[in-house]
Amino acid sequence: MGSNGSVIPFFLNKRKEGVLPITDSEMTRFNITLTEGVEMVLHALETAWGGELFVPKIPSYKILDVAEAIGPDCEKPVVGIRPGEKIHEEMITSSDSFYTYDLGKYYAIIPSTPRWKVADFVSHFDAKKVPQGFRYNSGENTEWVGVDEIRELIEEHVDPSFKVYADNPLR
Repeated sequence: MGSNGSVIPFFLNKRKEGVLPITDSEMTRFNITLTEGVEMVLHALETAWGGELFVPKIPSYKILDVAEAIGPDCEKPVVGIRPGEKIHEEMITSSDSFYTYDLGKYYAIIPSTPRWKVADFVSHFDAKKVPQGFRYNSGENTEWVGVDEIRELIEEHVDPSFKVYADNPLR
């Protein structure tokens, strides 16, 4: 949230023009704050057995909700998807499901040939194997961030003066 690749700083800048271009009205993204990202990295450094990938369980948002949160009075024309851009982010593919375990706050995709015993890993973390075909993407997520929460997150993590803008979106 608020990174160079995030749509949020782009929309915050574009709202001054009164137009927030939407690539696709169905588009979704995962939402993670810098603090949450750092916590995940530290968790991985402290708990990794070697070779596994940790995937955080985080909420998604709809691009239209972000546009509404930032510029409720702005025009929101659909401009089309750019080459290589995806409608939904996918952090775990169905092919990954064969090696993916639910650890509670995170998923772990273990190596196909780990240097340690999978049974020991499962026991240590009380890990639960995900079903075959499981996938984790922003469009099918079960946890969502809505317009009001997006505004709160922007104020807390991106722009402390955002609340002023919420009352006057074109300011």
